[in-house]
Amino acid sequence: MPPRSIWSGSISFGLVNVPVKLTTAVSPKDVRFNQLHDADGARISQKRVCSLDGEEVAYENIVKGFEIAPNQYVIIDPAELSSIDPKATHSIDIEEFVDLDQIDPLYFEHAYYLVPDKRAEKPYALLVEAMRRSNKVAIARMVLRTKGYLAALRPLEGALVLSTLYYGDEVNDVQNLEGLPGADVELSDKEIAMAEQLIESLAAKFDPDKFHDEYREQVMELIEQKAAGQEIVAQPVTEAPAAVVDLMAALEASLAEAKSKKG
Repeated sequence: MPPRSIWSGSISFGLVNVPVKLTTAVSPKDVRFNQLHDADGARISQKRVCSLDGEEVAYENIVKGFEIAPNQYVIIDPAELSSIDPKATHSIDIEEFVDLDQIDPLYFEHAYYLVPDKRAEKPYALLVEAMRRSNKVAIARMVLRTKGYLAALRPLEGALVLSTLYYGDEVNDVQNLEGLPGADVELSDKEIAMAEQLIESLAAKFDPDKFHDEYREQVMELIEQKAAGQEIVAQPVTEAPAAVVDLMAALEASLAEAKSKKG
């Protein structure tokens, strides 16, 4: 069953407009649990309670507030927010084209597919092919659900993928991290060469289908066993591996193990 459309509009670049529909590109498989009362198994309901008097507050009496100091809030009316909502233009406005390797994966947020609307197949295919041949990614702006987004459009197997991007001030700067190795950490040529050999021995073509969420599969198996009335025996906790003492010895052992696995 194909994913349903969640937005429709047009890709705009120059004087060219390509009508498209936005669909989800991923379907997370998280296992979700409900909170239950242990005595009778009934669902737990959440209540909105005032922290000052402990009384339940009706939904119509709840307002939005932004904390500017401890326990001090600026109250914002929904109408005030609506007055500055970005205009829903239903347009993905391409502003520039860049190389994909210029965008660090840190900036990618959520992924969607763009599919052409009826009678827009040719301009859509033209844009996909031109981007594929030029090896470029489009940087665009769009409005989705009253929020403005920065986005990247890239070709993938004849389709266009739209990924919303974090803004520059939303990504933490590496320079602000503490504890990174400094210039005083010396690496010998032999250590670097051995590490490169280990990386090369583990090199492979990425195939996402060979990886599985083993924890989720085990959780689902546990649920099925308990639903069938089976008794579950807790497994012993695995101890964490010891810290590396001899780096070269660990590299040599790792390289030997990797080579043996490859035959």
